[in-house]
Amino acid sequence: MKKFAVVLSGCGVFDGAEIHEATLTMLAIKKLGSEYEIFAPDVNQYHVLNHITGEEMDETRNVLIESARIARGAIKPLTAYKSSDFDALIFPGGFGAAKNLSTVAFKGPDAEVNADVEYAVKQTMEAKKPIGALCISPAFIAKIVGDEVKVTIGQDEGTAQAIEAMGGQHVTTDHGDVVIDDEKLIFTTPCYMLDADITQIYDGAHNTVEAMLKFMD
Repeated sequence: MKKFAVVLSGCGVFDGAEIHEATLTMLAIKKLGSEYEIFAPDVNQYHVLNHITGEEMDETRNVLIESARIARGAIKPLTAYKSSDFDALIFPGGFGAAKNLSTVAFKGPDAEVNADVEYAVKQTMEAKKPIGALCISPAFIAKIVGDEVKVTIGQDEGTAQAIEAMGGQHVTTDHGDVVIDDEKLIFTTPCYMLDADITQIYDGAHNTVEAMLKFMD
């Protein structure tokens, strides 16, 4: 049975992990006969937003503690991740991927990536194991990998241009499409980077996990 490491970036689309993408990724992994463990970096969120008004709130939250809400407490700090213990690594999206796992939301092509995230990606690549990224997460993958890595965030021209500026190669896609970089073993899908409903999010998560599992066969 194959085992995925799922990396979250908080809890809530505007300042953390996108909850539908996170949950449906886990559901897809299980429905396709595999297992998962959940990780998140033990750092403070960039900020906390009221998800009704969009306004910033005067408080501080921790990415690992907030991600534990989605994980139902079964979570480890990302420093505990070892590629040797897993068959694949996957990142759901949400603005947390661009605010907490990286600074793509603020600095675009000049973004920095959390050191634990970068190390997890690099050790997984060195082990020649697949990496999945949903929604905005492919942007920080492009920042880490460069070298014309093929990824998709759907059809958003601004983000696509930022990916190209970071050394990636952006492929325009629609709902449920998966872009596969066969050489680097990177699997990406747009999810909520497109105007989508929850069934389309499941299609993207399912198709990405399925494509990764086919590589592992």
